[in-house]
Amino acid sequence: MKYLSRIQLFNGLELEQLHHLEPHTPMNTVKRKTIIASPYMPQKRLFLVKSGKVRLYKLSKSGKELTVDLLGEGNIFGQVGSFTAGSQDLYAETIEDSVICTLETAQFEAIIKEYPELGLKFIEMTASRLKEVEEMLELMAYGSIRKRLLYLLYQLSQKFGRRTDPDQGWIQLEVKITHQELASMAGCIRETVSEQLSGFMSEGLISRKGVRSPMSVQPELLFMAMERA
Repeated sequence: MKYLSRIQLFNGLELEQLHHLEPHTPMNTVKRKTIIASPYMPQKRLFLVKSGKVRLYKLSKSGKELTVDLLGEGNIFGQVGSFTAGSQDLYAETIEDSVICTLETAQFEAIIKEYPELGLKFIEMTASRLKEVEEMLELMAYGSIRKRLLYLLYQLSQKFGRRTDPDQGWIQLEVKITHQELASMAGCIRETVSEQLSGFMSEGLISRKGVRSPMSVQPELLFMAMERA
């Protein structure tokens, strides 16, 4: 019940409705570094991230992994019927031990028939994901590398941020992401990311106590810098 209430799709449902949904959304604990979806798994399913984090990526022709998105608690991805939640033809891998629920197309359709409002919410969430993808594609085509990285860090702060110092505006990113993963998401090389991040630190946009410590960011300053870039 606790996990179900955290899923964005079910957020807002009454306790009685969540009780009714519980048998249709069994939990599966998935170990870190497990592939849970790929283009070679033809089944159309919807995945609900009840806890943990999932990385969506695709493979280039040379076999290089290109990270497309990072999803946390409450997110959904996959494909049901003719609808896709922004993850068609992608690989999905857990980046930490996670609790994942899988819904088959028939199960999802049955839930939507009983709760039509969830169908509208699913469309809204899908549209929001597509908008984010379109924004990133536009940046990849016309934006500088600086602007792409500012955008990515801002988006990560919205998804995985935990406010640690309200007075100073710092938010800690509760997700481990390497310079290489940022590079693959921004369409550049790791060395460029390292150089840009060093510049962001000197500007007071981000901070980090050590290589292995979590990164903290200033979302408001990131947004303003992105608007100027």
